[in-house]
Amino acid sequence: MVSAIFHSPRGDAAPPQGAIAAVAANDATHGSSATANTGTAAGANPPAASATPAPPSRLRQQLTALAQTVLPPVMGLALLVGLWSLVSGGTGQAIPGPLETWQQAVEVFSDPFYRNGPNDQGVGWNVLASLQRVGLGFGLAALVGIPLGFVIGRFRFLSRMCNPLISLLRPVSPLAWLPIGLLVFKGANPAAIWTIFICSIWPMVINTAVGVQRVPQDYMNVARVLNLSEWKIATTILFPSVLPYLLTGVRLAVGTAWLVIVAAEMLTGGVGIGFWVWDEWNNLNVKNIIIAIFVIGIVGLLLEWALVKLASAFTFEEVKA
Repeated sequence: MVSAIFHSPRGDAAPPQGAIAAVAANDATHGSSATANTGTAAGANPPAASATPAPPSRLRQQLTALAQTVLPPVMGLALLVGLWSLVSGGTGQAIPGPLETWQQAVEVFSDPFYRNGPNDQGVGWNVLASLQRVGLGFGLAALVGIPLGFVIGRFRFLSRMCNPLISLLRPVSPLAWLPIGLLVFKGANPAAIWTIFICSIWPMVINTAVGVQRVPQDYMNVARVLNLSEWKIATTILFPSVLPYLLTGVRLAVGTAWLVIVAAEMLTGGVGIGFWVWDEWNNLNVKNIIIAIFVIGIVGLLLEWALVKLASAFTFEEVKA
């Protein structure tokens, strides 16, 4: 034992194996405790999470959408009224301002359906008379133009035969046909309806023919294999495919007809919104002329809106105004 103590001093003596294991276990125990304490401290003071913005409320979203829908048209109307006021002031009130025109409009529309004779009627009767002429002329143009467009688009020989005639007659100004109508029909009202007819027929013929020509050839091959009649082809294949083109032609035709009727009534006289404008010019009543301009625009806008709704109801595609 003396030898062992002499040869192994206390400072240099190696610890026994059991002591090493005990130290390791003690370190592991203290390490686990320190880790647990650290974790507890971290849990007690967690790092601050990044703040996420709260989603906008539903009411705020609705107000924003309403402002985006309403504000641009209101600003456009305000710009129009402002320019109108500047022009009125620059002409020394030769053109009435918005306030004077509004007061006159209130008076005009207080009794729009009065009658004091054949040439003195309210603005309501004049608008209805113009719409009646437009309806008759447009209806006749639809009865002729839509079937003609189907035939031209379906048969190549007829397409080659009619294309030069359409290209020649379509650019002619609608008012150039008015004297022909007066000569043939011997009356102002039939002549105005004839003018509406001749200017409304071209958009329907052209758009319908283009729609028929763009029907996929596979559809026609299937119809040929099934040995379908021309009536079956027209009603089950062509009409559903051509309907978007047809309704586009109808919209263009109605817009053109409403534009032309005003000029035609200025020349032919009688009852109508165009005649009302010309009659007020003869009376030097500029306020009523401005009112008539707004009435013409509003009626045209309503016709366009109605046809857009009709097109949206019968087609799967989105129809733009």
